[in-house]
Amino acid sequence: MYAERLMLETDMAGKLKRVPKLPPNKKLEAIFLVISDDAVSTAAFRRVPHPDIAGKVIIKGDIMSSAPSSSWDLPE
Repeated sequence: MYAERLMLETDMAGKLKRVPKLPPNKKLEAIFLVISDDAVSTAAFRRVPHPDIAGKVIIKGDIMSSAPSSSWDLPE
């Protein structure tokens, strides 16, 4: 068994623009991942500290005034 990556495009009706040539007399398993242009930019991610400094940071002073409150993403 081997894997081969194919990038397929569809038209406005959802039909394949170009049908790929496949090996004859074989069984194929396909998993389709829909690539969204806006999903990459709007995906929320959680920032985590580097493992070397995780749990070793000591807060000395007021950290809330270091950035505007809109950047903290706090519930209102």
